[in-house]
Amino acid sequence: MENKKSTEAKGDTIMNKEEFAALWKSIRLKVTDTYDVPPEILWVNGSTIGTLGNFSASTGKAKSKKTFNISAIVAAALTNDEVLHYSACLPPDKRKILYVDTEQSRYHCHKVMERILRLAGLPTDQDRDDFVFIVLREQTPDMRKRIIEYMLENMPEVGLLIIDGIRDLMYDINSPSESTDLINLLMRWSSGYNLHIHTVLHLNKGDDNTRGHIGTELNNKAETVLQITKSTQDGNISEVKAAHIRDRDFEPFAFRINDSALPEVVDGYVFQQPKQEKSFPLTELTEQQHRTALENGFGKRTVQGYSNVIQALKQGYASIGYERGRNVLVALNTFLVNKRMIVKEGKGYRYNPDFHY
Repeated sequence: MENKKSTEAKGDTIMNKEEFAALWKSIRLKVTDTYDVPPEILWVNGSTIGTLGNFSASTGKAKSKKTFNISAIVAAALTNDEVLHYSACLPPDKRKILYVDTEQSRYHCHKVMERILRLAGLPTDQDRDDFVFIVLREQTPDMRKRIIEYMLENMPEVGLLIIDGIRDLMYDINSPSESTDLINLLMRWSSGYNLHIHTVLHLNKGDDNTRGHIGTELNNKAETVLQITKSTQDGNISEVKAAHIRDRDFEPFAFRINDSALPEVVDGYVFQQPKQEKSFPLTELTEQQHRTALENGFGKRTVQGYSNVIQALKQGYASIGYERGRNVLVALNTFLVNKRMIVKEGKGYRYNPDFHY
């Protein structure tokens, strides 16, 4: 049986000359080729967060007002104007917006749609051809993907696709293969249909890491990841910052929900400075410091056994001047695994030189 599976798998990966010839033109890059700069369509305070052919994400814990934040992005895109510090400019042939909700009932989705139109200053008593909202709560993950694919195939004017939320396009949020396939699908959709995708994923309840293996893949591949956090100073206020961004970082901002049930900027809001970790300044270490420490501690080998991993960390970080005790090294190990700076391989761990800091 194993031999049969191996043969079948091998058969799936081997191409004939005709198949490869058809693929060759699309995968080969030549120095003499010329490419247009991807059109920028979304900004926050002048920093680019979205271009055509790429995807981005909003993350946050439950009740952090993620959907209110998304509403502002869509409202800005509908009018090619500024809403809640978000600016948008969709090309004339890409002005249509497709909003996909996978979680809420039709009643609550209707409230979101109305809110977006009100934020954009548009009438709520007439439908629009440039704003299509679909509700996929009752569908299976596979059917949701099929529906989205069909709509993109038949709506070439779509310039912005919102998927709220991406977790419902998969069965197992912790499946590495399913996560990779889904991220590849987002990349294929955004590139193949020349649009920008903005999606939503929850953060873990216990920390600020995105949920599951899909969260790790999203952090590694997304153009921008926004983090929406409920303020510790005022529970009615939400803070928006860039967790990851390819362009220059933007000044974080805060918003509240006003008496009209719409998000509005909180002027003069003072952000609390995060408490520095006295025992190990993880956030202060540069990417190169981490790389040097991990190269010195792990090299190219896979370290077997948890105690040996801690010892490798102890040696590696001591080599750059950070000698710490076991408790700090245990916390460091968790930090590095979450950031995929070290990854599990078999029963051990190895340094991942391809991590994104």
